[in-house]
Amino acid sequence: MSDRLAVLLQYLLPKQALTVLAGKFAGARAGGLTTAVIRWFVRRYGVDMDEAANPDIAAYGTFNEFFTRPLRAGVRPLAQAALVCPVDGAISQFGTIERDRIFQAKGHSYSTTALVGGDAALAARFEDGAFATLYLSPRDYHRIHMPCDGRLRRMIHVPGDLFSVNPATARGVAGLFARNERVVCVFESDAGPFVLVLVGATIVGSMATVWHGVVNPPRTPTVRDWLYEDGEVVLKRGDEMGRFLLGSTVVMLFPKGRVRFNLEWAPARAIRMGEAMGLPSA
Repeated sequence: MSDRLAVLLQYLLPKQALTVLAGKFAGARAGGLTTAVIRWFVRRYGVDMDEAANPDIAAYGTFNEFFTRPLRAGVRPLAQAALVCPVDGAISQFGTIERDRIFQAKGHSYSTTALVGGDAALAARFEDGAFATLYLSPRDYHRIHMPCDGRLRRMIHVPGDLFSVNPATARGVAGLFARNERVVCVFESDAGPFVLVLVGATIVGSMATVWHGVVNPPRTPTVRDWLYEDGEVVLKRGDEMGRFLLGSTVVMLFPKGRVRFNLEWAPARAIRMGEAMGLPSA
């Protein structure tokens, strides 16, 4: 199927309704049916269950339990780097923010302000900074970890569309990551602020953080904003910070002069949680 046709079909599909239905099934305890679906999913997408803390497919009571399965201890060692990759997946894009524009794909970019839910003052902290957009495919481990030590200062739930976030859609839908529903997490570190954005997608039943639990649903028509006292939520490099219940993509923002990315990184390159993402700029 061509990229254009794949994107056109997404405009026609009832994405919200499909997402609600998928979320209900993913959380349902349907016994043998759940096990059969998980078994099919593992075969279809080549999921490596040997890495799971519990490789027994029949042990998962719901699809969500399987999808957010923890890994065996030691299978994702943290690199000796100041910044480590927060997820398993593939690099969509990374590089420099051009004033307030983030590169999405050839012919497409979007504003930092739009990404963070319209807060121009927050976006200004990342003008001419650095970004990384990381795509999690269905086969990947779907917990998100901290790239460095951080103190949570704010969380923003931004309502939006639910387009797929696969590479074909990134090439075809303008402003995709600032258009889809997302959860914006703002942290402070010893080296300055950084942002982790969890981007929703078609059939992503919900997104959750370790300090809040499930953020969506509810899916509200307006932005929701939470503020946190300095030191209220403190996470270490490599700690779990959230998870996707089906799907999706993480976008990270860093201030100007903060990051020198791993020289081995390139668009479409496979990545693993814990590998070296970058070093502080000299």
